[in-house]
Amino acid sequence: MCGSDKTTGRERLLGSRGAGGTPTTIVPLVHVSVDERDLSSQCRHAAEVVLVNTDQMTAAIDAQRRTIELMAAAAEKADIMPERFVDIATADVGHTDNEVIYRENKLKLRYYEPEQKRHETPIFIVYALVNRPYILDLQPDRSVIRRLLEAGFAVYLIDWGEPSRLDQTLTMHDYIDRYTDNCMAATLAHAGTDDVHLLGYCMGGTMSIMYATQYPEHVRTLSLMATPLALDGTGGILERWANHYNPDTTVDALGNIPAELLAMEFSLMDPIDQYVTKYVTLYENIEDEEYVRNFARMEQWIWDGVDVAGETYREFINDIYRENKLVRGDYEMGDTPIDLGEIEMPVQQIVGEYDHIVPAASSKPLHDHIASDDQRLVEFPAGHIGISVSSKAHERLWPAVCEWFAERDAGRDDGIATDSTADDTSEAADPTVSLGGEVSVDSAEATSGAAATVDAVEGIGPTYAERLADAGIETVADLREYDPDELAAIAETAPGRAENWLENLT
Repeated sequence: MCGSDKTTGRERLLGSRGAGGTPTTIVPLVHVSVDERDLSSQCRHAAEVVLVNTDQMTAAIDAQRRTIELMAAAAEKADIMPERFVDIATADVGHTDNEVIYRENKLKLRYYEPEQKRHETPIFIVYALVNRPYILDLQPDRSVIRRLLEAGFAVYLIDWGEPSRLDQTLTMHDYIDRYTDNCMAATLAHAGTDDVHLLGYCMGGTMSIMYATQYPEHVRTLSLMATPLALDGTGGILERWANHYNPDTTVDALGNIPAELLAMEFSLMDPIDQYVTKYVTLYENIEDEEYVRNFARMEQWIWDGVDVAGETYREFINDIYRENKLVRGDYEMGDTPIDLGEIEMPVQQIVGEYDHIVPAASSKPLHDHIASDDQRLVEFPAGHIGISVSSKAHERLWPAVCEWFAERDAGRDDGIATDSTADDTSEAADPTVSLGGEVSVDSAEATSGAAATVDAVEGIGPTYAERLADAGIETVADLREYDPDELAAIAETAPGRAENWLENLT
């Protein structure tokens, strides 16, 4: 037992019966009682116990029997260990065939062709600069790329590669205005379309947000997976670390940030699980070939990282994590201010309820800062990686995501154009949709029917509306009485955004 039960393991087992009906008790090998620590559901791995008979007549027999059982189990596992070590060493990843259609510096733009193309608008994936993107194609039955292909979409993915010492001065401006936009141009030319469904994962989602503000004509829809955005006490362990850590010292000393350092940092976010529990679980399941192969693929991805360009790392940690500039409206990419209010295309957010790397609370506020009237928030019961590799995500989440893309495609196979924002049956008209009973979906309601209140103004979400209401600004008429600087101070946003609110009133 774990959690709130305040009795010790010994007290709970007193009165139970062992061999011959005699009382037994628990003798922990690690003396930690439940009332001494808040143990997780994995606490059984931290304190293995052995049943000991308190009846002196049969205690020796019971102990001997238990020892023999453990030795027999260990012998069986030992027999199969060599075979499983081979499985671990030979587990492969990145199964889906693709073609590299564009290269620049270290990056490769990969094209995945569907067997039957049913949608005109392709999916354009921007992955994070940390780790490698084959987590999206880890194995055939758990491949996001395959789910997209099966749905009839062509897929393009930026594989960033690994920066060299010559690349340590690259900034977010280089990665977005230069590399991403060049890849976009190559994609549009190859696909023969004017825009894409832009899909960003983690840091790649933050980069996709920035790109969408600068090049909205290329972005038909914007979808974000576990994307860090609002870091104001909502970013979990990474945000706390960032606030007690000076990236300038690290970058000045190392240049690029080593992949090994980053992998170690992520592992230390949950050290018991990463360094103890998962290996105990592997031992327990060593006879399961498929489990072992899945374990090996994940381990390969975790430790097969890439270095991050030093200046980009410095900029991302300082500006996004430590100073929260993107949400505050103070972030500049190069010399260009990034205004979230420029995002007017349909937006879909996918967050993991159990994500400890990018907590859902650090992603959700996006909806309060953008101007799109076609928004959807999908909260799925999984972690940061689980939303892309768990079996339940592939059974329930990704079919729903593909359907959302299809409803907003530039055209259908019957030639009928799709305009979901004008469709009364679209999800945007329904604030809550349940998918499979385990996925909650929240959609932003259109505000055209409430023209007298401030939340009817394009770009004013619930958070801004609440801040304005606290100052007595509840209607459009109230809003007109203030200038942009005053509204910005009240709503805690940039004057440029407040100016856009007033312009939208005319």
